[in-house]
Amino acid sequence: MESPTTRRRMAVVVQPMVDAEVAGVLFTANPLTGSRAESVVDAAPGLGTAVVDGTVDADHYVLGGERIEERGCLTPARLRELREVGERVAAGLGAPQDVEWAYDRDGALWLLQSRPITTLFPAPPPSDGPGPRIYVEFGHVQGMLQPATPMGMSTLKSMLAGMFAAFGLTVEVVDIGGRLYGDLTDAMRDPSTRQRLVKMMAVDFGPRAQRVVEHLLDDPRFAPRKNAGRRGAAALKSGPKAAVGILGALARPAVARARVFGEIERLRQQPVTDPDSAAELLELVEEDAESGMRSDAIIWPVVSGLLVSAALPPLLKGVASEDEIRTVLGGMPYNVTIEMDLALWQVARRAEPYREMLLDTPPQELASAHRAGELPEFGLEAFLDQYGTRSAAEVDVGVPRWSENPAPVFAMLANCLRVTDPEQAPDLRFRRAAHKAEEMLAELTRRARRKHALRGRLAAFFLRRSRELAGLREAGKFAGLYPLRDRRRRLLLIGAELRAKGLVERAEDVMFLTLPELRGVVQDGDDRRETIALRRSEYERELHRRTVPVALLSDGTDVEPLLPAPQSDGRTLLGMGAASGRITGRARVVRDPASATVEPGEILVAPTTDPGWTPLFLTAGALVTETGAVMAHGPTVAREYGIPAVICVPGATRHIRTGQLITVDGAAGTVTFE
Repeated sequence: MESPTTRRRMAVVVQPMVDAEVAGVLFTANPLTGSRAESVVDAAPGLGTAVVDGTVDADHYVLGGERIEERGCLTPARLRELREVGERVAAGLGAPQDVEWAYDRDGALWLLQSRPITTLFPAPPPSDGPGPRIYVEFGHVQGMLQPATPMGMSTLKSMLAGMFAAFGLTVEVVDIGGRLYGDLTDAMRDPSTRQRLVKMMAVDFGPRAQRVVEHLLDDPRFAPRKNAGRRGAAALKSGPKAAVGILGALARPAVARARVFGEIERLRQQPVTDPDSAAELLELVEEDAESGMRSDAIIWPVVSGLLVSAALPPLLKGVASEDEIRTVLGGMPYNVTIEMDLALWQVARRAEPYREMLLDTPPQELASAHRAGELPEFGLEAFLDQYGTRSAAEVDVGVPRWSENPAPVFAMLANCLRVTDPEQAPDLRFRRAAHKAEEMLAELTRRARRKHALRGRLAAFFLRRSRELAGLREAGKFAGLYPLRDRRRRLLLIGAELRAKGLVERAEDVMFLTLPELRGVVQDGDDRRETIALRRSEYERELHRRTVPVALLSDGTDVEPLLPAPQSDGRTLLGMGAASGRITGRARVVRDPASATVEPGEILVAPTTDPGWTPLFLTAGALVTETGAVMAHGPTVAREYGIPAVICVPGATRHIRTGQLITVDGAAGTVTFE
C-alpha cells in the first residue's frame, strides 16, 4: 500500500473540440542539432493529426530570432506567437518541449499537448561572458561513452586538472549528461593556440573533433582575441620540467621505462591502512582527490612516446605512406594492456581441461562460483591479482572492478577458448605484427637515408624511439587505477557504515553523491536518499543513449550535423584508417563487453573501446568504431595484433547488423557491405 508521501493523483482533462484552421507541432529546441536557441515548427491546414502522422507535406520553419518571412500557411505574426508561447511553456515545465497546437477559425491559439523532447542531449551548464562557448567531449579519447557516476565525475575532474597542470594548462572540465567535456573556447580565440588546435584534435581526439574545430575556426563568433597572457605564463613555468623529462626519456629510453614500471609496481604494492570510522575514511578520500595523479616518472616517458609517434608523419613525408607508418607502430612492446590480454590468453590455455564448463556456464554463475572458491585453479587468481583493477569504463570510480565481479573475464575466457586455429593464436599474431613492424622500420630508414642523409639519421632515431617508448601510452592510465582502487574501497566502506545507520539503501549509493554531499551525510546525517534515487535513474537512462555529441556549443547545438555530409556510394561507410590491413568477415555488433561473444575472425563493431574491451580483440578479425583517435586505446591495440581497424565511422552500430558480411579496409578507412 502506498504511503501518503508517495501517492500520486491523476487529473482528467476536459477540453472542447478545436475546429482547426491550421495545426501542427512546435519543438522549443531544434531536435536535429539540439540548439536551444532555435524553435522548429511543422504546420499544415486543417487538423494536426496529418502532421503528426506524416501523411502530408507540412510547411517547415526553423525560428532562430532572425526576421521571419511571409511563406507557407503561417504568418510571421503567428510564428512569433508560437515561439514566444513555446518559450514560456518550456520555462514553466523546466525542459524543452514537443507541443501540439492549433489555430481555430477565430484565430485563437490552442495548446493541445506538451511533452518533453526526450531525444535531446543535455545542454551545457550556463556560462558567463559574451558569445557562445565550445565544449569537446573527452571521454571518447579514453574509449568511454557511457556516463560517469557523480562520484566518478568528481574524481575524473581532479585527475584531468592534474594532467593539464603538468603541461601548464588550465582547461575547465564540465559535466554534460554525465560525460566529460572540456571548454576549449579560450584556446579557439587565442591567436597563439587556435591553429595548433587542429593538429592536437587530429592526434589526441580524432578526425571528428578535428573537422569540428576546422569548421569553427571560420566562425566569426570564435575570431581570435588577445587574452592569452596567463596561459603563456603557465606554459613557461612548466616548460623546463617538461624539456628535462622528455629529453631524458629520448636519451635513455630503457632507464625511462624502468622508472615507469617501477612506479607502477610501487603503486600496486603500496601498503594502505583504512581507519575504522566513516569520517576518517572520508578525510583520506578528500586528500586523495586533491593530490591527483602527477608522477613525473610516468608522465614524461609517456609524453615522449606520443611525441615521437606524432612526429613520424611530417618527418617521413614523401618517404612513407600513413599505412606504412602505422605498420611500424604495430606489435609494440612495453604496452601494459597488450601484456594483460596475452596474460589472459595464457590463462585460457591453462583452462583447456575445463573447456566445456567454461563454455556452457553463464559468466555470472562462474563468477559466483569463483568467489565461493568452487572452481579449479587455472591461473585466474594470479591474473586478477595483477589486473583486477581493470574493467570497462575503468576511469569511473563508481564502476565495479574485475576483482569484484569477474563475470566479464569469464566471458572473455570463453571467447579465447573458441580459438582452435593455431595460426590465429593472439601471441603468434602479436609476434607477426612485431616482426612486420621491425622490417618496415628498417625499410623506411633505408629510404629516408637515400633521400637525405641528415634527415635519414633523424628519421631512424625517431622510428627506433617510437618502438622503445610509444608502447608506454597505456602506462599512465594503468598506474592511475591503483589510487582509484583504494579510493573506491574506502568509499564503499563509508557506504557500508552509512547503510548500517539507515542513511543509504546500499553501500554503492555513495557513488551517486559528490564529496561535499557525502560529507554532509557522514557529519550531519543529511538524508540524500531522494537525490541518490533521482541520479541513479538519470544514470541508468543515459546508459541507454546510443550517440554522444563530439562537440557542443553552449546553447546545446551539436556541431557535427552542421558539417557537410561525406559522399558515399550507398554501400560504403567512411571513417578513418587506424590499423592497416583488409579483411572480409561477419560483423559482430557489441555495445557492452561484459558478456559479449566474438567468434574467431568476426569483425568487432562497437561505439567505442577502452582497455576493458581489448580482450575481445584476441578473437576479432578487425575493429570498427564510431569514435576514437589514431593513438587511442582501440586502434593502438588493434595495431599490436595486426588486425585492421577503421575508426570514427558515424552510426556504425546502427548501419551494420550482426552477421552481416562486410569488408574492412584499414588503409582506405572504409567499411563496405558485401
